[in-house]
Parts: sequence; structure tokens; C-alpha cells
Amino acid sequence: MKYLKRFTIAAMTLGLAACTTDANVEVADENGETNTSGGDFIASYASDTSSLDPAGQNDLPSDQRRDVLYEGLFDIDENMEPEMTLAADFEQVNDTTWKFSLRDDVKFHDGTDFNAEAFKASIERIVDPAVASSRANIFEMITEINIIDDYTVEVITEYPFAALPNYLAHDAGGIVSKAVIDEDYQNAIDNAGLDMTADEYYELRETGGEAFEKTANAIGGDTGAVIEQNPVGTGYMKFQSRTPGESVVVERFDDYWREPAKIDTLTFKVVTESTARMAELETGQSHFIYGIENSQWDRLANNPELQTEDGIYNISNEYIGMNTEKGALKDKRVRQAIAHMVDKEAIMEGVYYGQGRTMKGALQEEVLGYNEDLVDLEYDPERAKELMKEAGYEEDLNLKIMTNDVPERVDIAILLQEELKEIGINLEVEQLEWGTYLEAISNGEHDLFILGWPNAVGDPDQGLWPLFHSSMKGSAGNRAFFDNREVDKLLEAGRRESDTEKREEIYQQVDKILVEEQPSVFIRQAQGPQAYRKEVGNFNPGALGKPDFRTVTLEEQPEE
Repeated sequence: MKYLKRFTIAAMTLGLAACTTDANVEVADENGETNTSGGDFIASYASDTSSLDPAGQNDLPSDQRRDVLYEGLFDIDENMEPEMTLAADFEQVNDTTWKFSLRDDVKFHDGTDFNAEAFKASIERIVDPAVASSRANIFEMITEINIIDDYTVEVITEYPFAALPNYLAHDAGGIVSKAVIDEDYQNAIDNAGLDMTADEYYELRETGGEAFEKTANAIGGDTGAVIEQNPVGTGYMKFQSRTPGESVVVERFDDYWREPAKIDTLTFKVVTESTARMAELETGQSHFIYGIENSQWDRLANNPELQTEDGIYNISNEYIGMNTEKGALKDKRVRQAIAHMVDKEAIMEGVYYGQGRTMKGALQEEVLGYNEDLVDLEYDPERAKELMKEAGYEEDLNLKIMTNDVPERVDIAILLQEELKEIGINLEVEQLEWGTYLEAISNGEHDLFILGWPNAVGDPDQGLWPLFHSSMKGSAGNRAFFDNREVDKLLEAGRRESDTEKREEIYQQVDKILVEEQPSVFIRQAQGPQAYRKEVGNFNPGALGKPDFRTVTLEEQPEE
């Protein structure tokens, strides 16, 4: 089933910079031929990872690191269709039953076999209340995973869910070594002082009940600690080291089931300041930087040491969210007034330099449910003043907007601060480091915030459910703390509906309600340029904001 009207590879605000290669190795390709490559690839990012665990924080910087370490049964191809990765075959037996045959030639980084037990353990761990994963919703429709044999599993869902293969391609579906999962649970059990083995805990989890709930609560504070320190997947790179706030270093996995990567190591370097990342690019201290200010694009394009490519659209958005459970923002008239003060066209030109396209509603043009006839709230200061008067807030309303240190987001916050003065709102701007920022807005410490949301599976459910279903409040995605019974019912119906036309109608209804309620103002569908050093070959930007480094090479440049 197709969920997109058309596909464009995920846009990324990228750049690349080079270091000299310090090693050469011969790597055999699928035909047995060898290619001389190697070297240490440096990739600089604005934000650090918050977690290396697939059950951890639901944020793109973490996904970008985890993407090289883990694989799931599926990936998403260039048409936004599920493409088999660790799955060898699959069939939908009936509306709620799926059968998956798994590859039998895959090893984890620790040398153990990928098999049905590892798949079952990884998915059940995501939804385990003891783990308290913010991504549990990804697989909340799964009620049973039955092992048929070592390389065959049966998955049963609570209701028909045609997009299940797409969802198994989500980063949360990354399969972790069963041995490491066992060690992680045993560590949590031991720390809780319980006389129990990990296997006994799994048996208790199968039966459920009060005894399980008590045990899950007892070990919950310690789950994930082992996996964070020793993330073991089947990906083309394996974990080497992490220095929080500075870097994550991974190395080539020589026993990878497909063609191994060409490079020896890949360092995800944290360089928070935009001009410093630019310097990394231009001086050759990094091969690749993720995060380029649009205003600096001409500077990169005119640099003879760099290769540049025009930006392309991605399936994500940039938005201003509002805490609908807090103070004046409980009143939708205040939220509507703020929305009327957001000049999307001015932001597009003045902040993003025309890179991207303005959005109306929460869905991108490529996604099922997008309604080109949707009437969004336009920039209208006079109407905003009327709404504020109706709500009883004509002057001296004090609010705070939080953002991280992405320059464009800071610029939007400052611009909104100026605009809102016109309708009597004094807006304080608070800028925080990425991890601190995510924690603060997940805890509801904000009035307003600025964030982006990538649709990791290309389905409208993933573009709307995490952001607006009431069960997703906080770190799971709904940082607007939006709670609307009608939206909940529609989103639940959309998950259960298999007819494409009916699903489209459902998501159009949701988007219409969101325009009325304005829990968030969706500004832009991103479009970002790419740039990299001449030394970098065979670079693959990947999709959904996650570059694929498997084929990338480092080549010595001739001296001039």
C-alpha cells in the first residue's frame, strides 16, 4: 500500500569537510573484488545524541547515530515503501496476523546470531512498562509475538494495521543482541535487590498481573543502563566509544552480512556553534557537517574545495508548539491569536532564505491526508488583537518560549518576541542545550517551544499520532500536551482503517480540527542543501535525515 502521493528523499542541511586518510584497507565487494579505501571519517553535528538505545529518546540526533548500529526487519526505500532488511520474506496471513521469515546469515556485533528470539526480545522490550520507552506507541498495536522456529515469527496485532512493515522500519524497531538485553534486565533486577533471573522475569511478563506490575516498577529505574554503555546491533558499524557532549565513535563491522563499509571509523563529533561547524568544513577538520545556516549557502557553493548540491524536500516539519495545559494557552483564542502573528512567508524568506515551503496544517504534500484546500490561519494582527480582547488578555500577558541553539529557531523566537508585543504579549526567549531542552519541554516547563518532527515511516499516523494523541503527552512527542477527544477518536480510527480513501478522509478531518485548535503552528517543510569536501566519494544522503555511510570513501587529493 502506498502512503505517499510522491516521494522526495529527505532533505538535510548538510555539509562535509575532510581530514586526510590515515589508513588504507582492501574491502571485498559483493562480487569478491577489492577496493582500496579506509580512513577515519569525521561527521560534525550541532546536537549530541541523547540515547544509543532504540528504546531511548525519540529524537533525530539520536536516530542518526543509532542508524549505523542497528537494523530492523525493514527499511524505507526511495518510494517510501517497506524494503526487507533483516526480513527474508513476509506475508499478511489475515487482517491481524503477519508471518515474517528472518535472514539466517546475520551476526550481531558481539558474535551472537540474529534470530527469532532476538526479534521477539527487542520488540517486547520496547513496550515493556519497566523500560518506559517514549516509543512504546510505535508497537502498541502488537499483542503477541510467537516464535515458530529459529528464523520464523508470527506477529498478531490488536486490530488491522496495514502499515506494520513500515513501522517495523522505524528506529525503535532496531534489533538489539539478545545477550545484551538479558544482561541489561539482569543488571536492573540485581540493582533492585530481587532474587530473580532475566528468564524468570520474562515468564512473569508473559502472565502479567499484579506481581508483574510490582516487579516492573521495582526494576524500572535501572533498565537500559547496560545497552547505553554497550549498544550491540547488526549494523554496518559497531560501537567503539562515547564521550557525552563531545563524540560517538563507531568502527567498521567486518562481519556485516552485506558488503562492509569502506571507512575504518566514523566519528559523530558534536560542534554546537554554527560558525565553528562551518570552520570544520572549510579547514578540513571534518568530512561532513550536519546543519548549515541557509544564509551561508552561497559561501559554501563558491568554495572550490567543496562539492555542493541543491536542497530537496523531506518528510518533516518545523513548528511552534504551545502548552495547551498551561495558563492563558488553555484558551484556544489565545493560541489562535499567536498563530495569526506568525508570518510564515516572512519567516521563509528572512530566516530560511527561501529553502523549503510553507505548510498549512500538519501534513506534507507527499503524505496521505494532505488537503490542498485546507484553510489555515493567516498572518492577521488585527484579528489577533480581537481574539486577545475576547479572551480577556489585552495587555501584559507574560509567556516564555523555549528553543535549542539551532540559529534559525533562535531567529524565529526573537522575531515572534517582537511580533507578539503588538498584541500585548511579553515573550521571554530561553535558549537551552539540546538534551536539557528536550527534557524541559517534555516536562512541560514551557509556554511555547520550537521543534521539528520527522515522519520516520512516511505514514500519516506517524505524522500526527505522536504529536497530538493524548496518550503521547511529554517525551513521547505530544509536547503541546494537547488533549482533544475527537482528535483521539479519529487518530484511533485511522490506525484501524485499511481502506486508503477512508484513511485519507480521517486525516483530513484531523488536520481541520488542528487548524481550529492551534496546538501548534506548522511553519515549514524543510529543504536543505548538501555540501562536502572533494575528498569524499560515493556519499549517500540516505533518507529521512539519516545519511548512509556504507559506501562513502576518502580519497587523497592531488597536490596543486
